[in-house]
Amino acid sequence: MALIVTSAQAADTAPAAALQSRYDSLAPSLRNNAFKRALHLESSESSSELKGDIYAVVEHPFARLESSLKAPGVWCDVLILHLNTKLCRADGEAANPVLELYVGRKYDQPLEDAYKLRFAYRLAASTPDYFEALLNSPVGPLGTRDYRIVLEAIPLAAQEGKGERTLVHLTYAYAYGLPARLAMQAYLSTVAREKVGFTVTGKDGDGKPEYVGGMRGVVERNTMRYYLAIDAYLGSLLLPAGEQFDQRLKAWFDGSEQYALQLHEMDKLSYIEMKHLENERQRRGP
Repeated sequence: MALIVTSAQAADTAPAAALQSRYDSLAPSLRNNAFKRALHLESSESSSELKGDIYAVVEHPFARLESSLKAPGVWCDVLILHLNTKLCRADGEAANPVLELYVGRKYDQPLEDAYKLRFAYRLAASTPDYFEALLNSPVGPLGTRDYRIVLEAIPLAAQEGKGERTLVHLTYAYAYGLPARLAMQAYLSTVAREKVGFTVTGKDGDGKPEYVGGMRGVVERNTMRYYLAIDAYLGSLLLPAGEQFDQRLKAWFDGSEQYALQLHEMDKLSYIEMKHLENERQRRGP
């Protein structure tokens, strides 16, 4: 029995140890980068999958993250902040929760014009030392599939003069086939032809950085938007309930504008007005 218990404990601590090791290896990048915050972003593109990862130190206690983000319905309060989320509803049985997500364009639009994804939600770990939540959708728009949003986190030792901190690791990924690739190429060659991601690929003739574009640029921008939504949500929780939503909107937009080259799409007032309409629709329920 002692051997079984020891093995189980080792299995529970392995992901936390792996994330701590990754934090240690990323320490120089987290201290010195172009994001003006403790953040590291990486992405990959294969013939059938796009994937973005963000590792970041957030100025929020781990206990607050662990207690607030383990309920599936709370994720709708996070995801609605994303520019392209038109509606999010928690559905399914308690043992098998599902998030019904409608995604669309950068303006308010009828739900019948948006794409619907159904994310299965699973709380993989929720302990005093490690948190992991997973959202998976097997089918997406335009032939995309296997969407994954994964958040894992560990507490970090407090620094002198600062409050408690948490390391978060966010993964956003999806697979695609030929129809999705062709649709994305059409998008990237027209309305999104000037859009870029965050990874620096070189310098131009004036010595200014050149950034990754194409499909990697797309996944990097969306990974950052989801990260900013999580950070904005956590930062609002100490406010009175009636003030939290507006604070999240302001924090998400202001965070996005720090990276205006990559993320700017509309002015602040238009974003806030759109999100109030969408949030009201979300609160009304089916």
